[in-house]
Amino acid sequence: MSPDNKNTGPSISQRRIRDLSAGFKGKRVAIVGDLMIDRYFWGVVSRVSPEAPVPVVEISSEHARLGGAANVANNIQTLGGDPVLIGLVGDDHAGEVFVELLREQGLTTSGIIVDPSRRTTSKTRVIAHGQHVVRIDQETRADCSEQHEQRIIDEVRRVIHSIDAMILEDYNKGAITRNVIRETIEIAQNNKTIVTVDPKFEHFFEYKNVTVFKPNRRETEEVLGGRLRTDEDLLKAGRRIVNELRAENVLLTRGEDGMSLFEAGGMMTHIKPVADNVQDVSGAGDTVIATLTMALAAGATIQEAAMLSNYAGGVVVGSVGIVPIKLEELVEVALRHSKNSHVKS
Repeated sequence: MSPDNKNTGPSISQRRIRDLSAGFKGKRVAIVGDLMIDRYFWGVVSRVSPEAPVPVVEISSEHARLGGAANVANNIQTLGGDPVLIGLVGDDHAGEVFVELLREQGLTTSGIIVDPSRRTTSKTRVIAHGQHVVRIDQETRADCSEQHEQRIIDEVRRVIHSIDAMILEDYNKGAITRNVIRETIEIAQNNKTIVTVDPKFEHFFEYKNVTVFKPNRRETEEVLGGRLRTDEDLLKAGRRIVNELRAENVLLTRGEDGMSLFEAGGMMTHIKPVADNVQDVSGAGDTVIATLTMALAAGATIQEAAMLSNYAGGVVVGSVGIVPIKLEELVEVALRHSKNSHVKS
């Protein structure tokens, strides 16, 4: 991999966008990972508390949504796919709410495993005047037991022949362990199934032999111990990750700087961001991995899939709160940008 191997401008035609998006329909994708509930309290601030120098938020509405790996499932569903969610919840009220939310959205609950030893991960956000005031997390972060590892692996083995792709969604909350990573990837490899990964710090270099490994810049800098400031920095980081993981592709998301795609053959492609109005980046990574995986399952090349996922991420950061991408939104923005490559040479 060298600076001479940078892509000088892949593009995606309007016809190709339409063909690929039509191919999204009915694609069955397993999402294995850390399950969460995202709770939102919306309100206004009109005074400061007399008890402490903090704002008093008068709540006007509240709701709960599927979060974590379940938000990836949300995105798969709104893109026209059929998500199969596999992970752990606690034997608690939040776990019951989680399962009920799945049923309300018409999603299967067969892969949801109850672990009485842990609590269901919940993230509660208080939002006033369109701004986050505070977030409250309730969770168990310890690795799950060998028994529950095996139950997750068995669920993957049960569905592997009926899926088009698998996503490993790791938030370091205990469902994704080294054994789960190794066994599920091996099962997918044996069945020639697409595997994409959204990693976190702890297991960064455990995800070997996958189709696409998708870290973000902060995770990569922390794991590799250096800043990614120049093309040469990116080349070195991309080469190291590709080589150590024996990955087919690495898609490094870089926030306001877009994405950098590294292919095992040596090509590096920079993809410019397309977001016009960034309001909230929460959940954008979920949207990117979901769109990327759906595109690959529909027959896209890795460059086409990366471009479509970039468009999708640009849409969802324009809303406050975690919202999934809708297929019609993705198609609209992709068609609008299709005359420009958005790739920097």
